[in-house]
Amino acid sequence: MAHLILASESPRRLQLLAQVGIVPDKVLPADIDEGVRKGEQPRIHALRLAVEKARRVESEWNGAPAFILAADTVVACGRRILPKAADDAQVRACLALLAGRRHQVMTAVALIAPDGKLRTRLALTRVSMLRLTAAQVDAYVESREGVGKAGGYAIQGRAEAFVKDISGSYSNVVGLPLAPTVALLTGAGHAV
Repeated sequence: MAHLILASESPRRLQLLAQVGIVPDKVLPADIDEGVRKGEQPRIHALRLAVEKARRVESEWNGAPAFILAADTVVACGRRILPKAADDAQVRACLALLAGRRHQVMTAVALIAPDGKLRTRLALTRVSMLRLTAAQVDAYVESREGVGKAGGYAIQGRAEAFVKDISGSYSNVVGLPLAPTVALLTGAGHAV
């Protein structure tokens, strides 16, 4: 039976897969440039990065036949792609932009089967945030929970209290849309 390799360093993706009984045989993060290309749309950006991650790990893998699963999550406000917040200032800037507004979270999932065939899916979830007080923003920034997260927040943590409404997959906002991911795996012949 072919191995399952998760091309991601995200502990959340690993937890989400475990939640539906999927345990990768190996976790191999893909080291790629995740910069946004000039004029790149959020949807295209997410798909490009997911495919690049899968291809990078495929090129580095020299083991048994494998399914290589990769994903990339993008938070977008209109056509603007928000960063994966590197520090408190970026978390604060992201929250300032998202507070009181609706935004989109897109996760592209790429799967390369042992036969080399590439399959992709894109999940889109709309999230509306409440207006936030300065004290709420300060407390969230102080928690450091948003550092390293796309859009500067983690819905599975304290920031869930900021969400007014969500339309679409919750697991997508966490970082991996489970239904499309399981469908990709089973469609490619991986026993789930």
